[in-house]
This record gives sequence, C-alpha cells and structure tokens, in this order.
Amino acid sequence: MQLISDYGIPAAIVEKPIAIEVPDWQQLCELEQVTTTRFAVCHQARWHPYLTRCRQALASGQLGELLFLDFSAGMNISGQGTHMLDWAMSLNEDSPVVRVFGAASGAQEMSTAHPGPDATTAQVVFANGVYGMWNGGLAAPRVGDEEAADVVWKHCRVAAYAERGRTLFEEFNKWEIVSPDGVEGGQTDMEEWEENNDASQAALTNAMFDWIEDDSQPAGTNLKRALHQWQAVLGLYASALLRQPVDIPFDPPVDLFQKLQAALS
Repeated sequence: MQLISDYGIPAAIVEKPIAIEVPDWQQLCELEQVTTTRFAVCHQARWHPYLTRCRQALASGQLGELLFLDFSAGMNISGQGTHMLDWAMSLNEDSPVVRVFGAASGAQEMSTAHPGPDATTAQVVFANGVYGMWNGGLAAPRVGDEEAADVVWKHCRVAAYAERGRTLFEEFNKWEIVSPDGVEGGQTDMEEWEENNDASQAALTNAMFDWIEDDSQPAGTNLKRALHQWQAVLGLYASALLRQPVDIPFDPPVDLFQKLQAALS
C-alpha cells in the first residue's frame, strides 16, 4: 500500500483484514493521514442486494429505532470477523465503536493465513447507543442446512432488532425483514450467491470510481473506517487480556498480539 501511494495511484481496493497486529495498523494509520490514494477494503457484501435491502428498511424508519445488533462468522475474527463488523456498522448508519468487552480462546489459528484466536465473543457499544454482540470462530452460531454445518465460511450472519421489527441477513442462507406490514425475504442458493457477489463486487468498484470523481463521497469501506474497525479488533484483544471493557479509541501496546498469543497458548 505504501508503494501504491508512493506512485500516486488514484485508487486501490485491498483485501481484508487491513492489518494483523499493532505495528502494521499503526503504519497504515500514518499512511492514511498523508496519502492521496483512495484506499478501500474489499468488504464487498456491504453492497449485497439483500443486505442493502435490510439497510434501507432500517433507514426508512418503518421498523422504528434500532436497538441491538447480533453479528457472527464461522471463520475467526481475522478471517471473516471484520466483514461482520462492517456489515453491522453499515446497518447502524456507520456509527463508530466506542467500547468493546471481549473474550478470546484458542491459539491454534494464531499462526495461520488468517491469524487470530480460534474463538472470540464481545459486547460492542456504538457511539449512538446501540449495543451489539459480535461472535467469531468456534463461538459463532451455525446457520444453514446440515450440508453447510462443516463448511466454516458459510456462517456469516447479521441480525438487527428494532422497536417494531427486525432484519436478518445470512450471506449463504437466507434473508428476512419483519415489519408491521409483514415479512419479506427468501432463501439463497450458491448460484444466486455467485450472482449477488458479482453484483456486490461491481458496486464496490463503481463506488471507487464515484470517489475518484468526488472526494467528498468516500467508498463505504474506505481505509479510515477499516482502520477504526481494526482498532475495535485490537480493543477486543486488549479486553480479553485485561478482563475488562476497553474504550475506543485507545493506544494499544505494540506487542498486544504476542501477549494474547502467549496467554492463549
């Protein structure tokens, strides 16, 4: 990303997670302050047609005030957990995280391609007062049919509970909007998932072109937001070690990941 910035590339989409530990996150925070490159993270499902429909239902006021978010992924927090936080924030008008109270267990996946604890669970508080429950890895509920039970990456879920209804989006299973007017939703098979994923990727790319044309309209998964989301991950790690809530923003120790790995081992 530094190289891309040095060459003055106008825009780039990068993979998730945006960081792994504290030093790389700190370096990217410094880069975000000075770069002219418009970076966004590939949390493409923010533009998924059904998640978008859920977001529209909540934003319309039809369901009343949002009260609680429940979001989880079968892969660990580094694998799919940041996707889930981005989905939850997108349903909550991108209100930032201000507090995390979390726990973690298992060190088997700390040295894999997606380094992170085997299981994490956390209570999250957003700036607008909405609460959330964030589960990842072994702590996440399993969704879908029996054939999906052992396919860990198929368990991606965000549910939003409001005063007069709720929404549910499970990327590989079903979606639902329950309102005073009735129930809207359906089941998703893999063929439809492929079509929706293509549409989501295309919408993310179009959002980047829009951002190039208008700097006041950053893509929803822009680097600044992604770095905030990773700080929430680091806050969960710190909370697991301290055994108390952590307010966001905070200044994490540079060896936080190593301390967590040692504790879980």
